[in-house]
Amino acid sequence: MDQPKNINIVNNRKAGYEFHILNSYEAGIQLTGTEIKSVREGQVNLADAYCLFLNEELHVRGMHIAEYKQGTYNNHETKRDRKLLLNKTELRKLRGKVKEKGLSIVPTRMYITARGFAKLEIALAKGKKLYDKRQDMKEKDAKREMDREQ
Repeated sequence: MDQPKNINIVNNRKAGYEFHILNSYEAGIQLTGTEIKSVREGQVNLADAYCLFLNEELHVRGMHIAEYKQGTYNNHETKRDRKLLLNKTELRKLRGKVKEKGLSIVPTRMYITARGFAKLEIALAKGKKLYDKRQDMKEKDAKREMDREQ
């Protein structure tokens, strides 16, 4: 029996360009009723989002979830901080790495699981220098040229 797949809502392509991705984690996200409805419609933007620790908890800041069209006065704020749900061991590990090595935590994609839960894939990442970005663009162009020749 085939299991249903995850439904991809949005990818953060900017994260792959700006950062070297080291490790990735799957985190649940605490949403309100109108937020999850907007997420299911695909009204999410992760371009300027980042994660930070507030009171021993991991939060995502800067993630834009558009207001739900049929929402009334109960509609949500579009850019509020949202709590991420991870194990304590994962939180402890992430906090230690961010403090000691100067790494960042960035959201890379958001999806809906087969059971209907919204999940956010976050990554431990190190910022790229300008010359790293240029090198990546050169490699991408070279690969594109080779694909065209074939």
